[in-house]
Amino acid sequence: MNQLCSAASVLALVAGTATALTVAPTFAQDYPTRDITNVVVWSAGGGTDVSNRVISEQMAEILDVNINVTNRPGGVAGSLGMSYVYNQDADGYTLVGLSESCVTAAVQGGWDERFDVWYPFIVGGSPDLISVNADAPYEDLAALIEAAMADPGNIRAAAGGAGSIHHLNLLALMDGTGAEFNFIPYPGSQPSQTAAMTGEVTVVVTSLAEQQQLLRGGRLRPLAMLTPDPFDLADVGTIPSAFDSFPELTEYLPISQAIGMAIRADAPDEIKAVLSDAFVEALATPAVQEWAESNYYVLSGKTGAEASAEFAQLESLFSWTLHELGAAERNPEELGIPQP
Repeated sequence: MNQLCSAASVLALVAGTATALTVAPTFAQDYPTRDITNVVVWSAGGGTDVSNRVISEQMAEILDVNINVTNRPGGVAGSLGMSYVYNQDADGYTLVGLSESCVTAAVQGGWDERFDVWYPFIVGGSPDLISVNADAPYEDLAALIEAAMADPGNIRAAAGGAGSIHHLNLLALMDGTGAEFNFIPYPGSQPSQTAAMTGEVTVVVTSLAEQQQLLRGGRLRPLAMLTPDPFDLADVGTIPSAFDSFPELTEYLPISQAIGMAIRADAPDEIKAVLSDAFVEALATPAVQEWAESNYYVLSGKTGAEASAEFAQLESLFSWTLHELGAAERNPEELGIPQP
């Protein structure tokens, strides 16, 4: 009797194991079967938030499920949102909406993980520029820099969160010109720009995509693109390059955005493949193409190894640049981040 029970138990165990082995791939192949959540690490209204909402809407139609976009800003370089998603199951049902700025979370002490814990999908990005409050007395970048050098640390500047690409651009601008601004961190581009419009700060560094409507409406005054080339913006005119007045900025600039989303790198390959296909298909839709053109975004569409390689380069560049500018909490070498 006992032997029969034992044999039955063994058969049941074997059958259960076989069932489990066959169910797992089926589960991945059927993905997704329920709604997906996309947790954006920056505040609502910024470039990362808007691009994730635009792409998620198209991916939801392709995948035939809802993709609910939420915001979880805070921490350092998006560390609060990343930590939350990293602690969820690696089942593809929780995405993280992030940007190139998130690669500095480790070197700034925000968390202990390198960026390679993510499997990223890159939407693209828009170039950064420096602008001021519409009532500020500065008509060009040279005048602003002269005032900042005459009164170091007195002019307040916003540039997203600490360690963001906008913050890094501000640091590079200060290092290349010798000017010193009083950096005031905000949990994203939108609150940074609002602070500049209301006069809470004088200077703001964010992207052209994020500032364009405010520039056209006269709420902000553009001083210079933080890129080698000027830019002709309709209803505003030509925005000159900061490099024209300060060629030494080439030591650290330009730095390009890489806005997108990611899942945990240890998610099943089948799920990665489904999301990659839907992501690439979404970027090719007329809705996304029109949005990118009207908002001055250069679309990327990189996924998998190609996207991971780009983020690895950005992690190296950003981390070591912050270290050299004296703005890093941890030495990149201690984290195993190679020099660029």
